[in-house]
Amino acid sequence: MNAVGVRMVTRSRSRGPGAGQQGSREKPAPLRREEAAAEGRKSYSPVKRQRKAQRLNVAYEASEGEKGEGVEHLQSPAWEPQDWRQQLENIRTMRSGKDAPVDQLGVEHCYDLSAPPKVRRYQVLLSLMLSSQTKDQVTAGAMQRLRARGLTVDSILQMDDSTLGTLIYPVGFWRNKVKYIKQTSAILQQRYDGDIPASLAELVALPGVGPKMAHLAMAVAWGTVSGIAVDTHVHRIINRLGWTRKATKSPEETRRALEEWLPRELWSEINGLLVGFGQQTCLPLHPRCQACLNRALCPAAHGL
Repeated sequence: MNAVGVRMVTRSRSRGPGAGQQGSREKPAPLRREEAAAEGRKSYSPVKRQRKAQRLNVAYEASEGEKGEGVEHLQSPAWEPQDWRQQLENIRTMRSGKDAPVDQLGVEHCYDLSAPPKVRRYQVLLSLMLSSQTKDQVTAGAMQRLRARGLTVDSILQMDDSTLGTLIYPVGFWRNKVKYIKQTSAILQQRYDGDIPASLAELVALPGVGPKMAHLAMAVAWGTVSGIAVDTHVHRIINRLGWTRKATKSPEETRRALEEWLPRELWSEINGLLVGFGQQTCLPLHPRCQACLNRALCPAAHGL
């Protein structure tokens, strides 16, 4: 919500039904014609001199069609990064081959298509929990070994920690993930009948599930776009392109800054598009700027 400067001229003949509510966000209900006439007769009184115009600063949420007599709306245009549409189109061109690791081994390819819906959704969530700080190839291998044992909530809860650790190794932080997977699986069995939650808030409340995982789970498991999934690849590329007003220090800060201006219809595309771009071209170290179509448009390309 933005504060909007308003210039209002008060009139001496009638204050009107909303004149005493200058700081209120709610508009008064319109009066019927008979009530308006009666109100006008009560409020009218002759005056000897006209009051001077007053300058008022009122903070409220402006909307279309609210411009009235004596009111000016002074809204600044929404911020967006320079050349972002051309940069995005160039990345789409570079990613048109769909041949990055994420395209064959990402979360959309790690669950059993023949499993019941609840089991598929559980496998989606589990693959996301394993993927943190882990390459797609390693996550896919761990999921393949788990699925060979029959990957369900019950099978995980019946499995001892040592066996689970052996199956998911060498994913990053595998010991912690054994603990989180067991805790989350128990919660899903007790509270959700073996399914996963269908809301972002409930997903991020699960042990070992962060915002990026929750947004991807909502998209892949439930088909709902709840926000932009930002991992280290997306975080790095967004900052290199200058797609935030100021540099951000964490993926979650990047997500909030990106959602402020990026059109919502693009939210579901950004993660997979930029993750693959980060795996192939915009690498963490030694990015391949000379092979990038954005080399003349990217602010970071000039300093790398």
